[in-house]
Amino acid sequence: MIPALQLLAVAAGGAVGAVLRYSVYRVVETGFPWATFIVNIAGCMLASYLMFSDGDLAAGTWRLFLFVGLFGAFTTMSTFSIETVGLLADGETAAATVNIVLNSVVCVAGAAIGRHLALL
Repeated sequence: MIPALQLLAVAAGGAVGAVLRYSVYRVVETGFPWATFIVNIAGCMLASYLMFSDGDLAAGTWRLFLFVGLFGAFTTMSTFSIETVGLLADGETAAATVNIVLNSVVCVAGAAIGRHLALL
């Protein structure tokens, strides 16, 4: 069973992240998906900074609040990007490349298949 404090941390972080993302989408309304780009690049940079800094924010309940909850709801790319950077930092270039291709190409293909199925 998952402890209540951990669930609360994820839920609270998710609520904050979702509200922040919605706020960016409300401010940046254009034909091109700039809002998605803005939240992804801002979230990736901030999440990576917090994950790889020497602080205690990348551990325990704070980790759940920030990385699973807040950044999970705020961005669509932060976890993918941090994991890819970690693979590259560990010298796992082939695994990082596979991760990039799978998440970029296969997930876009999955979205296209989902759209096609929805329109049947």
